[in-house]
Amino acid sequence: MNILLIGCGKMGRALLSHWMEGSETFTIVDPFLGQALAGTELVKARGDLQSRRFDVIIAAIKPQQVDEVLPDYRDAFTDNGYLLSIAAGCSISRLKKACGNRPIIRVMPNLPAAIGAGVSGLCSSPDASAAHTAHAAAMMQRAGTVIPVESEDALDRVTAVAGSGPGYVFEMARSYTQAATDLGFSEKDALQMVLGTIAGTVAMAQQSGQSLEELRNSVTSKNGTTEAGLNALNGSGAFSDLIAATLHAAYHRAVELR
Repeated sequence: MNILLIGCGKMGRALLSHWMEGSETFTIVDPFLGQALAGTELVKARGDLQSRRFDVIIAAIKPQQVDEVLPDYRDAFTDNGYLLSIAAGCSISRLKKACGNRPIIRVMPNLPAAIGAGVSGLCSSPDASAAHTAHAAAMMQRAGTVIPVESEDALDRVTAVAGSGPGYVFEMARSYTQAATDLGFSEKDALQMVLGTIAGTVAMAQQSGQSLEELRNSVTSKNGTTEAGLNALNGSGAFSDLIAATLHAAYHRAVELR
């Protein structure tokens, strides 16, 4: 299967390193990329492709470039070709208009996809075949977990939870680390404790088969230190409310950006 990647910025390049674990052949169009990744072909402009056609074209460009760039590639699809887009917030209808009404698969990857540990939402246009969707999902699974959704509204909700999620986690870890240094630890030791605790806790949650509530209760002794900390963190429910407000704010912004 021949795939054309339009744009190879930070996320496109990171995903490409995982996509190349499959059997597809990749060609990149990017005027700013100095050299191709090993195993790929690099061209600088649309004209360099001449009459070549591709089974999949991946739009890894900025959303504001879509209307200007994609129309030049309308005749570069094979008869059964489809467009895979990682252009954040760019709707299926807009993509269809730009690329000539081709089947569309929209994907919303999050930052850990760069290291193969991402969570990506995936939404298909109604005319995308099961084979199109399965192929796109298989490609994204090389970079982590895939969450298929039935609508673009659901994809906006994936954006609020997973797409923006690393930012929330980084901020919580930053605050947690700062509190540890305020308690008297060096920045190095505080960071090691916080990141190690988060990583170990996530791994345990993934492997234990227990609910998060059960796991929380298993480490919380009555009148103990964890209970005291949890009461300060969320005894009033304020932390739960803050997390809910965070997700709703991100979702509403995603809707505004459609």
